[in-house]
Amino acid sequence: RCCTNKVNVIIRLDSEQKTLLSDVGIQRDLIPVGREVAGVVLQVGPKVTFFQPEDEVVGILPLDSTCSGLCDVVDIDEHYLVQKPEKLSSVCVAAALRDGLSAYTALHTHARIAAGHTLLVMDGGSSFGLMCIQLACYHGVKVLTTSHSPQQHTFLEQVRPSVARVIPVYNNSSDLLPVVLEETGGLGVDIVIDSGVCLQEEEEEEKKFLPHKHDIISVLGVGGHWVTSHQDLQLDPPDCRLLHLKSASVSFLNPEVWTASSAQQGRYLRILPMCHLKHAQSSLQSLGILNTFFCRYSERYCGENVNWSPQVTRILQTQPTKMK
Repeated sequence: RCCTNKVNVIIRLDSEQKTLLSDVGIQRDLIPVGREVAGVVLQVGPKVTFFQPEDEVVGILPLDSTCSGLCDVVDIDEHYLVQKPEKLSSVCVAAALRDGLSAYTALHTHARIAAGHTLLVMDGGSSFGLMCIQLACYHGVKVLTTSHSPQQHTFLEQVRPSVARVIPVYNNSSDLLPVVLEETGGLGVDIVIDSGVCLQEEEEEEKKFLPHKHDIISVLGVGGHWVTSHQDLQLDPPDCRLLHLKSASVSFLNPEVWTASSAQQGRYLRILPMCHLKHAQSSLQSLGILNTFFCRYSERYCGENVNWSPQVTRILQTQPTKMK
């Protein structure tokens, strides 16, 4: 029974991480949270070649790490770290790193974006969606996105660099296809990046704004590419035939794959700095909007990150986490 001044909460913070750990054969009773870290190097081992004490670094702890990024000091392999950009604070970098890595992987590794492409980002108001928008705009891509509320719609229209069209889906998702065809001259988009897919007509309340898989395939142009985060995606024969007619392709986005194989370490270390350096080079105004967005919407959209208390936030802003 709950006390009069207490609230019972079912923790869903790491449900996806638990499933992923189980899939790769890692069984644990306790799972560390807060794997994004930013801080100052305290000490280095004798075989460390990339860093020196007092270097400012940022990185993501590997999936099988036994340490939490919320510790005062953690030991971490140097191949999971990169130098922190001078223009960005530790708090900003740590908050944006995971979504930046996911967005860069989706756009470059999977979709192979290039200037002149047309991109549809589903749920552009999420932290991941906002990262996709900014990275795509930086590369000269025409961006369309969807909004899930009037407040989110207003916010996305004010984001700079601006998107070509914000499509509201909180009233009727059937508006998606005609608007996309109107914006692309009836050709469809080159790339679609989703944040989940509705597999059935009737879904729970939290998934009511997710696009149906057939709608996503319908907005793809010839030779288009669909990058999905839905690990249980099932395509029916009619959907496969439509993809075949368009010569389109589907990729599954799992950013954890970079640390799953040592063969990918080189590309991983090259991508990490780009996740935040691209933003630092594009415009500081965009970074300001991004930082404000994380603060204002963290409770609703950053479910995978820890919701810091005001006391912890002040500590992080004044004393960056030390690492060795």
